[in-house]
Amino acid sequence: QVQLVESGGGAVQSGGSLRLSCAASGYAYTYSAYCMGWFRQAPGKEREAVATINGMGGVGYAESVRGRSAIVRDNAKNTVYLQMNSLKPEDTALYYCAAKKSNGVCSGSWSSAYWGQGTQVTVSS
Repeated sequence: QVQLVESGGGAVQSGGSLRLSCAASGYAYTYSAYCMGWFRQAPGKEREAVATINGMGGVGYAESVRGRSAIVRDNAKNTVYLQMNSLKPEDTALYYCAAKKSNGVCSGSWSSAYWGQGTQVTVSS
């Protein structure tokens, strides 16, 4: 059973930075065989993808965070990070880490992915 544990959330002022971490364990396959993703859900809104990364380091970003966020993974540590800079109040949300077995393509449905419990990010103006 894959387990994902997020950390690094918190309360910051607009313009600040945070680095979220997601430590994974229990993989049936090598960690690099999984796409890793960061998603977020704000109150009253649907969950949305923030950033994804495949086992080879190929990345994708939501337009709303492109240019001020970076997703990286350390396959040796089974950990994925999301560095977020120039944070805005609209970035306030519960941030989830997810993992799905993939042939390298991270697009498509994540409905069958493994999910963490989430870490709260609150940005004040």
